[in-house]
Formats: sequence, C-alpha cells, structure tokens
Amino acid sequence: MTKKLTIVFAVLMVASLLLSACAPAAAPAAEKKFRIGLVTDVGKVDDKSFNQSAWEGVQKAATELGAEAQYIETADSKDYAKNISTFADEGYNVIVTVGFGLGEATIEAAKKYPEVNFIGIDQYQEETLANLTGLSFPEDNAGFLVGALAASVSKSGKLGAVCGTDAVPPVWRFGEGYRAGAAYINPDVEVTVVYHSDVGFDKTFTDPEWGKTTAVSMIDKGVDVVFGAGGKTGNGALLAAAEKSTADKPVYAIGVDADQYYTVPEAQKVLISSAIKLITPGVYDLIKLAKDGKFPGGNFYGDAGYAPFHDLESAVPAEVKAKLDEIAAGLKDGSIKTNVPPAKPAE
Repeated sequence: MTKKLTIVFAVLMVASLLLSACAPAAAPAAEKKFRIGLVTDVGKVDDKSFNQSAWEGVQKAATELGAEAQYIETADSKDYAKNISTFADEGYNVIVTVGFGLGEATIEAAKKYPEVNFIGIDQYQEETLANLTGLSFPEDNAGFLVGALAASVSKSGKLGAVCGTDAVPPVWRFGEGYRAGAAYINPDVEVTVVYHSDVGFDKTFTDPEWGKTTAVSMIDKGVDVVFGAGGKTGNGALLAAAEKSTADKPVYAIGVDADQYYTVPEAQKVLISSAIKLITPGVYDLIKLAKDGKFPGGNFYGDAGYAPFHDLESAVPAEVKAKLDEIAAGLKDGSIKTNVPPAKPAE
C-alpha cells in the first residue's frame, strides 16, 4: 500500500511541475508613469513668452520621455506654496516653478519633499539642495545685443523699452542690458526704459493695456524702436509698434524670452528680433537629467542671445550683422562686459 501511495505521489508531483512549466508567466507590475508638474507665475501659461516657453519644455519632455504633464496657473502670489504642494502631494516626480517670485516657496517645498526634483526658472540658488536646480540665463547679454541692434537701425536716435517690474532681477538685467548695448553702439543715443513697478506683483506682467499705452507715448515722442520685456505687458508694447508704424516712418519692435515672431503674429511686420532665453531646451534638459537619475542640484545655466530678423532681414545691413556677431563673441569670451549688476541697486 505504501509503495502504491509513493507512486501516486510521484505522478502528482510530475503533473504539478508540468502544469507550472506550461502556465503563462505572471504579468509584470505596470511601471509607474513619470509625472511632471508646472506652476506658473501670475502670468498665464499661454503668455506667448516666459511661462509658455517653460510649458513647451515640459511638453517636449512629456512627449519624448513618455511622461505625463500638467500645469497650474497661479492667480495670486499667495497661492505659490499651495499650488506647488498640489503636485508634490500627488506624487509628481518633477515640479517646474516659473519665475523669480516663486523662489522662496520652491526652496521650502524642496526641503519638505526631498523625493521630488524641483526646477526653479530664474531662481539662483545660494544654498545647494540635491533636489532643487535653479535655471538661470545671462539676460543682460541678450538685452545688450538687442540694444546694440536697436541703436544700429534707429533713424531718430531714440529708443524705448517697456518692462515688467525692476524688482525681478532678470527683468532688470534685460532692461539695463538694452540700455548698455545701445550706448555701446552710440553713446549719444537716447534710451527710455520704463518699468511697471507701481502696481502689485500680480499685475506687473499681465497688463497689456498699460504696455501699449506706454509704448504709444514713447513713439509719439520720436522713439522708433521699442523693446517689450514683461510677459503680456511687454506684448502690449509690441502691438503699439505694429499699429503706429508706417511705410515712411517705421517703428521696429523687439520681443523677449522666446522668438516672439512666432508667438505674437500681430507684430510680425515690425518685429526685428527678440532677446531670447533658451528656456524650452533648458527645461527639457533638466527634466531628462531627472528622469535619468542625474539631476544636478544647485545652479544650471542656459543660453541667451537674439532671434533671427525674419521679415526684416533686409532692414539690417551686413555690417550691423557682423557687428552683432562680434559683440556676441565678445560677451561669450568676456572681452565685452555689460557692467549690469545682478539686480537693481538699493536706492
């Protein structure tokens, strides 16, 4: 009897092994989706400038890295921390915060959520945190280049710039770089740089009506090149140039952050260039580093320069183009300096 039981047991064991070998392998657990969140400053994600360029970098990363991306538009600066925490509490892998104003809230969030990687655009980091990288740009160089361009093509010798608040260092560097670049070409040039600093921070970059009115006032006083540097506020200045320009008395416009020929089509006919920060590739590169487990922490420097002349290529003489190339090279190797301070000096 014992021998029979032994044989039966052996047969059952063999059958069990055969069934196990034939059974399909268990499906691997689904890989958790890499998630990217973006929190705008008080401007909108479709501001055709700063926030939009950052969002385009996030979208590029989502497409190429197979990630999920969402954004939150900040309506009031007091909501910075809440908006950042919304993504962090939902387990997002990377959170991009756009603008100098979110700097403090981003640092606090990075300390609170050490497992999340944070990218702070225009947020220079004094203290290095492994999970927080500030993406910065030499805005004064870009401003200097378009200021040199403006002084070179101006017929009246009068230039204008309509900017966001000078309390934001990158905006200050754009405006003062523009002034310095113009003087580098023509020490006698008259440059009027106006900052929209007499309103709350929530409105300084979202006031196209003020931007347009300010630019019109400048143009009426003889300004024939206008630099708009301040989100939708600056865009208003570009539109003013487009409306006031005539065949016998052209007014040129210069955009900011991105190549605004593509983002403000209403101003294409007068848009001679844009002072650009390569925000989109900078954001993409940092997100990819995070995805690859190589997030740098500390500070990461992107590139800045000026956009093509597009429809106004013929309005820029060959010698001016050569001079701009020379200036760009000098700024890069340090032989030309803008002498623009990191931020507006205390009064």
